[in-house]
Amino acid sequence: MRILITGAGRAIGRATAEHLTSLGHEVVATARNVELLDGLDVAQKLSLDVTSEQSIVECLEAAGSLDAIVNNAALPGHGPLENVPLDHVRAMFETNTFGPLRILQQVLPAWRTRGSGVVVNVSSIQGRVATPLDGAYAASKFALEAFTETLHYEISHFGLRVVLIEPGYTAPGMKQIAAFEFDPVYDELVAQWDGADGKVTGDGGRPPASSVAEAIAAAISDPTTPLRVPVGPDANMILPLRAQLDDQSFEATMRSVLGLTW
Repeated sequence: MRILITGAGRAIGRATAEHLTSLGHEVVATARNVELLDGLDVAQKLSLDVTSEQSIVECLEAAGSLDAIVNNAALPGHGPLENVPLDHVRAMFETNTFGPLRILQQVLPAWRTRGSGVVVNVSSIQGRVATPLDGAYAASKFALEAFTETLHYEISHFGLRVVLIEPGYTAPGMKQIAAFEFDPVYDELVAQWDGADGKVTGDGGRPPASSVAEAIAAAISDPTTPLRVPVGPDANMILPLRAQLDDQSFEATMRSVLGLTW
């Protein structure tokens, strides 16, 4: 299959490009800065800014016919919502939420006519469970999940598939940006939340990005893959628990596990 991956320069995107190539697929690896793709042994490397419709059109023309797309590019943001700059929140939605939709609006007409195509949208555990200090990122992923669920109903009729991959904490994690300045009244919350990943991933720590790459590859090849695929020990523990408990019970459980008194 010929598969385009956004955000393939590092972490999950790069691991996915490497894994899919090892399985014999033709991978079109993309990144905003194409130099980030140096060292990748893939079929094609292209520059792609998912916030720009012109960049998307040019990239898709250069890539040619595709069998699958992995929407992985994402922008992080960490801090109390009181202090997160709204311009950055908008930028997160432009990349994390509207980026995948921009791409799909370009490819779906041809895929509908052809009657085949697979979309893998890389969401997050934060797409279903919002946590302190990551509210803007979670909101962008909640919205991506809504778009994707709707797409599932709309395009399955045409023989197309769409899957949400929901990783928990994964090594090496997203590329960090400069921390936002925030009111020191939140210092204690930041201190208590620091290290939360170690409390929910267990003794083994964060699983490698390759574990997510394997889930993405399986979703592309297996037509029986469900709409949502949690990846990682924390995602597989927390998401079923969230589905079973009411808000108050889930919050009490989370506070107990993490030792959160804020």
